[in-house]
Formats: sequence, structure tokens, C-alpha cells
Amino acid sequence: MYAMQLDKITEAISHFIGMFEISVEEARQLKTYDDFKIAEATKEENPDLPNTNINVKAPYTLDDFDPHVPYMGLKPDLVLNTVGSSFWYTPIEIHQYGHLSPGHHHFHLPHLPGVGGGMILPQVEPPGAVAAYINQEIRLSDNDYVGAGGHGLKFTPATDDGSHLASLMNAAADVSPIDDVTMLGTPDDMAAAVVTMGERIEACSGGSDEEANVFVLRPDAASGHISGTYVNGQLVDEADAPKAEDHLNILKEKQDDETASGGPGKDDYNTSPDSSDFMSGWGDGLLNPCVDLDTGGNTLINSAVLTNNWTTTSVVAAVGDSYEINAIIQINARCDTDAVSSSLNGWTLGNAPDESFNIAAFKHIDPSAGGAAPAPADGFPAAWVVTQVTGDLVITNWIQQYSFITDNDTTILSSSGVRTSVSTGDNTAINDVSLNELGHYYDLIIIGGNIYDANIIHQLNVLIDNDLIGAVDGFQTSGEGSYSTAGNLLWNDATIINVGGQNHFEALPASYLKAAQDLAAGKDTDPGDILKDEAFAGSGALRVLYISGDLLNVQYVSQTNVLGDSDQVALAMNQFVAHPEAEWTVTTGSNQVANFAGIVDVDGADKTYVGGEHYSHEILIQADIISTDPELGGQNPDALVNEAVAFLADDATDDNAQIDHPIVPTPDHVQADGVHTLG
Repeated sequence: MYAMQLDKITEAISHFIGMFEISVEEARQLKTYDDFKIAEATKEENPDLPNTNINVKAPYTLDDFDPHVPYMGLKPDLVLNTVGSSFWYTPIEIHQYGHLSPGHHHFHLPHLPGVGGGMILPQVEPPGAVAAYINQEIRLSDNDYVGAGGHGLKFTPATDDGSHLASLMNAAADVSPIDDVTMLGTPDDMAAAVVTMGERIEACSGGSDEEANVFVLRPDAASGHISGTYVNGQLVDEADAPKAEDHLNILKEKQDDETASGGPGKDDYNTSPDSSDFMSGWGDGLLNPCVDLDTGGNTLINSAVLTNNWTTTSVVAAVGDSYEINAIIQINARCDTDAVSSSLNGWTLGNAPDESFNIAAFKHIDPSAGGAAPAPADGFPAAWVVTQVTGDLVITNWIQQYSFITDNDTTILSSSGVRTSVSTGDNTAINDVSLNELGHYYDLIIIGGNIYDANIIHQLNVLIDNDLIGAVDGFQTSGEGSYSTAGNLLWNDATIINVGGQNHFEALPASYLKAAQDLAAGKDTDPGDILKDEAFAGSGALRVLYISGDLLNVQYVSQTNVLGDSDQVALAMNQFVAHPEAEWTVTTGSNQVANFAGIVDVDGADKTYVGGEHYSHEILIQADIISTDPELGGQNPDALVNEAVAFLADDATDDNAQIDHPIVPTPDHVQADGVHTLG
């Protein structure tokens, strides 16, 4: 680094040059400033905008948005036959070789003397495979600890290890013959599963024991199918079946909101201040000390509706066998063993019992039955159009809905002279799915393999509500009190509706067998006597679907609700000012678990021809399992509570406990440390 030293002469010259540059810059700025001021003085002022009055007329008032305006599409083009003439053309015969490719349309035009131009045949598209696998799960752990009221105590009872819940689920699994069915993948797996489930259903014998009441129904030999509505094993009229809106709180509350009417009350905030009813009911009476505790009120709902109308036809002809399953399995399993202190003998006991409903309906709708006899048809079809699906055609909807909630709450409460409200439950879990599959219509479906048609609904509710309500030594009340440990609802509702001629199974005629063999070989098939089948009388050109493999139509719904709501409640007195006059309300039940499922399977077939055997398996299983907990029911709840209660001061002497500064509770103080992480 070198430093440059300037002599006096050089430094003076540098200062002169700098001063000269500054003078030049000032002169430039002065010239620019003068030009700017001159331009500003000569600038013309902008005139004001013209004020023009415009009269707007709108004689028509636009209506609000109307979502119910019907949509009117374009009119369909009419397909007309060619007008006949005295001249007719015979096309050159062209031989086809090889198998038909997927989606290939095969036309057959018979020789019609005296008719020119032939016919205009419709375009027939083959259906695609449909596979919907839906898995909905809700899992929630809401195990709360609440200590309030200035009692100065800590409640640490033994926790539920879940063994009783597991044993109850195993008991429910023993009732169902198909409880271990897993989600299927390949068509071969589906076919094997349908056969296996049919064999298990056929071998299921049911049977009741001390805890399980099981009802098993199979179709009568005379009727051939299960039909009607069954409630807990009893056949009832559909109109007399229990309604969900009369039992399920979430539906009753909605219905009450829709039908509520009357004058304004104290909770009506829409009343005008000028009205005489404004603030009506507010400030009436004195506030009595009370304690309201609700540890239940959980709601679990699964809902699924399937409508399968993917391939509808009038006649089905299968070269192989036909396997048909319609099954509804409903199981309600519960354990509600409660231990309540004798100190509550003077309290009002809620009279709402536990309710369990299994509601199942089988419906078979034959579109050709019950109506007037059809008019004589004018002849038979003169041609057919065949479209092909190579391999298997899979139509499956596999839905699994699962809800698992634990709400095992621990509370220790006392009255502090004010109103104390504690709610540790009231959880809501809802799984909902609705599928509508609308596809293709054919006059005839020819199947080179087997038919697998299964509609299965499996519903399971498991509820554990073993509650403990005990009193700490010295607890007493002179005010009114009420408690409820029951009032639980278990609800299963399932419906299977089959649309089509269910009893019209016949042996495969030779003409259909020959047509299936020719289509499999890729030959130029002649429908022959098929066109003269009475089922096609009066039809135009037949729309035919040929499936070289199997037809697998599997609709499966599995719904499971599991709720553990075993609450432990300790009642104590305030350690500073006792309030025996306080009113108490304790609710540990009122849980509701419900499953709703419906399958609408539209076959539409008036007649089904089977080349092999027809296997039909139908079953209805309705089970109600009631378990007990002898360990809880045989012990003194007060003794259990007092063994698990300790003073906070004593608990703080533990070597592992943190040293903190105690806060003196006031009569209206609610402990902020709900889980006692600082105790």
C-alpha cells in the first residue's frame, strides 16, 4: 500500500478545478430551473369536464336467481328406415375371419325381398369396467380430565385397558360368517370370494347363548327369495317399522328446528326493541348454585347408498354357472355396567333405557309383473347388432366405513356456589357416501363364462359404557339431584332392492349356445331362432352385448362403529365453603351409534338363461349382544373413588413432582390445568 503526498501547488490546482466544476453545475441547474418556471407560467388550465345529465329508464324488474328452471335440451335426431322401392340391392357376401376385437360391431342383415336399401342399424357401444373402492375412517381419542369446584383434590383412578372392548368385538365377529372378508383386487379374487361367501352363508347355523340373541333367516323354498321388512327378528309392515327421525337426536333436532314456531322467548334475539316482548324472560329469578356434568352424548353415523344401473337388459344368456348372493348381516354389541354411589339414592334416576334396533328390508321388483297384459306385438326383430367385451366385465363398488372413538373421561367436581357446566363428550363422527352408476341398455347380453352377482351389507355397532359415579368422604347434598347412565341407542338400517325378474331362470336353449360358440370363434353368426324369442317380440334391431369372460357384479358395504365411553366421576365438597344446597345433574350415557345402508341393483332382466347351475344364497342375520362387567358391578364405587383420591398438597411432596406456587381457589374458580400436568 502506497500513500500519495501532494505538494502545495498541486493541491491548490486541485481545489481550483473542483470549485470550477461546482460553478459549472450550478449554472446548468439554474438554466434548467428557469425553463421549468417559464413552462409552468405558460401552461393552460384544464377546463372542467362537461356535466351531462343522462336519463336511464329500466321499466323491467329482473327476477332473482331461480335454480328450478328446467333444462330443455335439443331434440334427438330421428333414425328412420329407408323407404322401400321396387328395386333392391343384394350386397356381395364378405367372409370374416378371426376373433372380433374389443368394441367391434357385428351386423346381421337378413335377405328381405321387395325391400330396397336395407335398414339403418343403431350404433352400440360396449360398456367399460366400473370399480369403486372407498375406505372412510374416523379415529378419535377424547379422554379428558376435569377438576373443578375448589375441592383441592386429585383423582387418579385406574384406566381402561381396552380388553373388554376387544372381547366384545371378538364375540360380534363370531356371529358373522363373512367378517374377515378383505378388499378384493383381481377378477379371479372376486369370483373366488363370491363362491366362498356363498358356501359360508349356506353353512351358517346361527344360534343364541346367554349374551347373544341371534336371528337367522333363509329364503322359503316356495317363495325363492327373502322379502319384507324385519325388525329385531320380527316381520313387520314397512309402515310400522321404527323411523330414525323418532330416535336419532341429530335428526330430531333438525326436524324440531324446521317445525318450531310460536312467540318470542328469552333466546329470541330477533325481537324488535320496540316490542313489549323484548328481553322477555330475562332476569327472572335468582341463580341457584348448581353443577351440570355431561360426559356422554357422542354420535357416530355411517351412511352409504349404492345405485347400480350400469348394464341393463331384457334377456341374459350365460354359458356357464350363475352365482347369486343377497345378504344383510346386522350386529349390535353393547356393555353398559354402571356403579353408582349410594349417596345418590335420593336423586332422580333418568328413565331412558338403552335401545337396540336391527332393521332390514329385502325388496324384489319385477317390472313386468303387476301390470296389464301387454298388447300383442307386431312381429319379431329382423336384425341384430353385436358389440363385444373381451375378457371379464367387472362392475364392483366396495365401500368400507369405520369409526372408532374413545371418550373415557375422568372428572372430580364440587360446587363452588355458582353455576358450573362441564361437557366432555358430545363428539360427532359422520361417514357418508352416495354412488349412482347409470350406464348402457341392451336387449340381450350373452356371457361366455359365469355370472357372479352379489349384494352384501355388513353392519356392526360396538358400545362400551361402563360408568363409575362415586362420592368422596364427606360428600352430601340437600338440593335436588338427577343422574343418567343409560339412554344409549344402537341402530342398524339396511335395504337391498333388486330390480328385474328374479325367478325367471331357465336352461340355455341350443340357439343361444350356438350363438355364443360362434361369437367366441369369431364367426359370422346368424341369430337364427334367437330373433323369434317371445321376449323380443315387437322390438326393432336387437342391441346385443357379448362378454367373452365372466360378468362380475359385486356390491359390498361394510359399516362399523366402535365407541368406548367409560366415564369415572368423583363427587366432592368445596374445601373452603361447602354448598350442600347445590343442584346436581350428571349424565354419562345418551350415546348414539347408527349405520344406514342401501343397495339398488337394477338388472332389468325379464329372463335369464343359464347353461350350467344356478346357485342362490340369501341370508338375514340380526344379532343383539349384551355383555356385563362383573368386576365393576361387584365393587363399592365410593371405595374405588376414595382409593384414587389424593390431596394436591400431599401429591406435591412426591420427589418427581414439580415445585410450584399454589393458587388459593376462589368459590367460582375452575382449574385451568385440566389434565393436571402441573400437579
